[in-house]
Amino acid sequence: MASLNDLSARFYSYNKMYSYEMRLQSFADWPFREECQCTPEMMATAGFVHCPSVNEPDVACCFFCLRELEGWEPEDNPWSEHIKRSPNCGFLAMKKDFGELTVAEFYHLEQERLRIYIVCHQPYMYINSTKKEMSSLFTFHRARVVTEWFDVY
Repeated sequence: MASLNDLSARFYSYNKMYSYEMRLQSFADWPFREECQCTPEMMATAGFVHCPSVNEPDVACCFFCLRELEGWEPEDNPWSEHIKRSPNCGFLAMKKDFGELTVAEFYHLEQERLRIYIVCHQPYMYINSTKKEMSSLFTFHRARVVTEWFDVY
């Protein structure tokens, strides 16, 4: 499983993974192909990115909630597994494709993604930070989100 540094790097690199095509590209070396529930297409549709290691070639991580799943079996359904393991993931509740999101909707999703990352994966930072420090972090993140949105469009 990923270290805290790996999770930090993933959080910042996964902002491009709202795109189905970008997620699908990550599954070039995915061990499951045809006649499986967990094909690259199904994995990408369910919000997963392939993030293998030498010892774990089938690790997939949700770009939104950063939930890692491994030990996939051919009959595993990515949507079902994602819902079972991370029922409150914001990606699962998304009703639109990325290209249909407004700036406000994208901003809200990115703020939720940041909140999940901080609370679930950086609890010491969250607990030991002042309200002003957290506000500063969210302000920085807001500026980054708006810049990235306009870079895409």
